[in-house]
Amino acid sequence: MTAPVPAFPADFLWGVSASAFQIEGSPTADGRGPSSWDAFTKEPGRIRDGSHADVATDHYRRYREDVALMAELGVGAYRFSVSWSRVLPDGHGQVNRKGLDFYDRLVDELCAAGIAPVPTLFHWDTPLALEEKGGWLSRDTAERFAAYASVVAQRLADRVPMWITINEPAEVTLLGYGLGEHAPGKRLVFDALPAAHHQLLAHGLGVQALRAAGAREIGIAASHSPVWAASDNEADRAAAELYDTLTNRLFADPVLTGAYPDEGLAALLPGPVAEDLKTISAPLDWYGINYYNPMRVGAPQQAAPAGEFGGIGIPADLPFGIRPIEGYEHTDFGWPVVPDGLRELLVSLRERYGDRLPPLYITENGCSYGDGPDPTTGRVADARRIAYHEGHVASLHRAMAEGVDVRGYFIWSILDNFEWAEGYRQRFGLVHVDYETLERTPKESYAWYRDLIKGGR
Repeated sequence: MTAPVPAFPADFLWGVSASAFQIEGSPTADGRGPSSWDAFTKEPGRIRDGSHADVATDHYRRYREDVALMAELGVGAYRFSVSWSRVLPDGHGQVNRKGLDFYDRLVDELCAAGIAPVPTLFHWDTPLALEEKGGWLSRDTAERFAAYASVVAQRLADRVPMWITINEPAEVTLLGYGLGEHAPGKRLVFDALPAAHHQLLAHGLGVQALRAAGAREIGIAASHSPVWAASDNEADRAAAELYDTLTNRLFADPVLTGAYPDEGLAALLPGPVAEDLKTISAPLDWYGINYYNPMRVGAPQQAAPAGEFGGIGIPADLPFGIRPIEGYEHTDFGWPVVPDGLRELLVSLRERYGDRLPPLYITENGCSYGDGPDPTTGRVADARRIAYHEGHVASLHRAMAEGVDVRGYFIWSILDNFEWAEGYRQRFGLVHVDYETLERTPKESYAWYRDLIKGGR
């Protein structure tokens, strides 16, 4: 260990995360249907290194090897996602038993290793058949999601202790439908708002379906960032407040309070919104936080080119502008490393939502650094990743000392993998993957996390 381990509760849950599309590969094996991301990766220019995820890390065939790595690591939980189109190739209708069998085998393998399976039912990979009928712009997709959740829970609920309905609805809405940087690649700007509402409705309907199937400990994994105004002037503060509303409160308020943060915003959303909010705000057992860095926001100035802010191009016609955060180290993705931002975020959520905030889990936290194996020793020395996680774990501990109820921490990610629009250019894993041979090599951060888990118990 390079720093003393803070004293965490004995039952604190240490885990790792991944998602189906980023690691599984085998896009047509055993009857899997295509997803929106399969189609997106085939469109020229969409993926920055021109790659695709047809092999990814071949987790579909190598899952036993990967579970063994997790067992050696000593984690208490593995947060993975279920490929909707592997279970229901068209997003609805006939169940693909072979696809569902894969997750049954994975859950059994995890349980045998003493690792709690924590499935996420939707991690961005909408079945293409549903996307072609409107995707998350259509209310029907929310209803199809609930039926899918029921299918998965009926098979796995007897062995799964924690469930996640949807991962990061903000990113799907803003990057997939608003800015066109992610699948399905639509640039609708504010006309993307129906995608937000329908994902939230899917979450609420999914909670109902999971509980009806006997699932327990249900939550959602939402991305959240502290939003810093670029200056104290009124225009910058107003822009930062709007950005906070659109990226944080638009997704948290309906789930936690049963209301949208702004009546004018709610009026732009489709369907019987007031009735839907009763479904969306069904009580949760816990709430998941995906944290990477704060955002510094001011009044709009000019368009930001793609790649300047974590690969995202910001149009000039938005009523806010993303500004660089200076004075901090940055990851290879260009994201600022601000460990205390995690404490700031957690404390602010508690202050904003009070008793309505259920127990929290950090469902993602991680960093991209391109360190590879030393050609002589084979070791992957990734000291910057160790420093990143040391800082964030210490920040998390301070938030807990200030009274925030946090029950667990999941590192993103267990393996280097296909990083969406970046392709294979960014490496978040505790385990290095050679994309030519698919050889797995635990990095020094893997050993660091193993020691932290032992010391934190």
